[in-house]
Amino acid sequence: MPVTCLFISGVLGATPVEIEHHLEMGRKLLAAGQLAEALSHYHSAVEGDSKNYLTYYKRAAVFLAMGKSKSALPDLSQAIQLKPDFLAARLQRGNILLKQGSTQEAREDFQAVLKRSPNHEEAHDQLSKAEELELLQEEAHEAHHRGDYITTVQVLEKVIELSPWDPESRELRAECYIRLGDPRKAIMDLTPATRLRADNRAAFLKLSQLHYSLGDHHDSLNQIRECLKLDQDDKECFAHYKQVKKLSKQLDSAEELISEQRYQEAIEKYESVMRTEPNVAFYTNKAKERICFCLVKMKSAEEALDICSSTLTDYYKMNRIFEPFHFDNQEIREGLDRAQKLLKQSRKRDYYKILGVSRSANKQEVIKAYRKLAQQWHPDNFQSEADKKEAEKKFIDIASAKEVLTDPEMRQKFDSGEDPLDPENQQGGGGGGSREWPFGFNPFEGGNFHFKFHYN
Repeated sequence: MPVTCLFISGVLGATPVEIEHHLEMGRKLLAAGQLAEALSHYHSAVEGDSKNYLTYYKRAAVFLAMGKSKSALPDLSQAIQLKPDFLAARLQRGNILLKQGSTQEAREDFQAVLKRSPNHEEAHDQLSKAEELELLQEEAHEAHHRGDYITTVQVLEKVIELSPWDPESRELRAECYIRLGDPRKAIMDLTPATRLRADNRAAFLKLSQLHYSLGDHHDSLNQIRECLKLDQDDKECFAHYKQVKKLSKQLDSAEELISEQRYQEAIEKYESVMRTEPNVAFYTNKAKERICFCLVKMKSAEEALDICSSTLTDYYKMNRIFEPFHFDNQEIREGLDRAQKLLKQSRKRDYYKILGVSRSANKQEVIKAYRKLAQQWHPDNFQSEADKKEAEKKFIDIASAKEVLTDPEMRQKFDSGEDPLDPENQQGGGGGGSREWPFGFNPFEGGNFHFKFHYN
């Protein structure tokens, strides 16, 4: 074959046999559900014969099967341009435009179908829906304009049912949900809206801000990164990204330090969190709750109760902003009892301090310290009555410390805030009492608390 012939058939167009082969393969693969492979063959068919309206229509059908209505529209328009009386393409394009909320353009397509086929039942039905949608859209905007957000949401429910691919309606309903104090529902509308526009940086930014205010810093970071993928120089998105990234890193680092039992460092990291974000109450309260947790773990009972009391006061003041998702009374009581026992213990004998050993000291180290102190404070070593009485008291404390710290069960009780040699505890008195922390706030066990944030 001459070179010129190869050039014409290979570049400017394919042979009718090749085009028919691509169309047949596309049809078979589409029927088998192999959409990507079918699309590839329809691409080849369109490239081979750009004047065939059917190839555009069939490729549009594949795009629709793949859920890519935006890609289908240009193909349907091209098919209609090549064959203006192609009613199936007109009807399909009208249906897409209706779902996108473009009522005027959709109406024109349905009317064009009815002009050529006056008894077309589907075109009649869809034209009625387009007219209904137009009225509902106007009603929703009027309600929004007068500040009636509840009515706006109710009307938009019907609007979105008729036009689920319309980003504007979802964005408007999201704004209403925010004003009504329900950011979670706003997120549910904005999430699909980001996919319904080619460049919806505003929705990604708003999503990130909503997640951030709710304490979902990881989700916030993911959404703002999507904004920057669309435009890395977007000033608003980049400024918010820097803030979220810094805070998220501090929070993750603090939790990692807690998992490593490096409680003092975790406290310092959570103090940094409060400096980084002093204006969102969620993070301030989260930081205080975890600082309290660390202080309890460090046996700093008085400090723990001070900061927990402060946090509790804050929750009372904000009882219109936070509501509990989870509330476990038993767990809360156990945590508070533990702090109260620690506080009570701190005001009595600390057996570790008495022997001068660390809390991680093993049995041999305890016994060694006991022998040294017992020899030093044996009452027989003192002459005056006053000195003997003081030595007796010290000697009893030393012996008690040794008894508790060398017995695994007694030592475990002491470490959990209970003095096993306290007669009050042995009689079941306890004296700690129990209180319930409101709003599901448990400063002493774990960190998986959940709140619902409401905008003022």
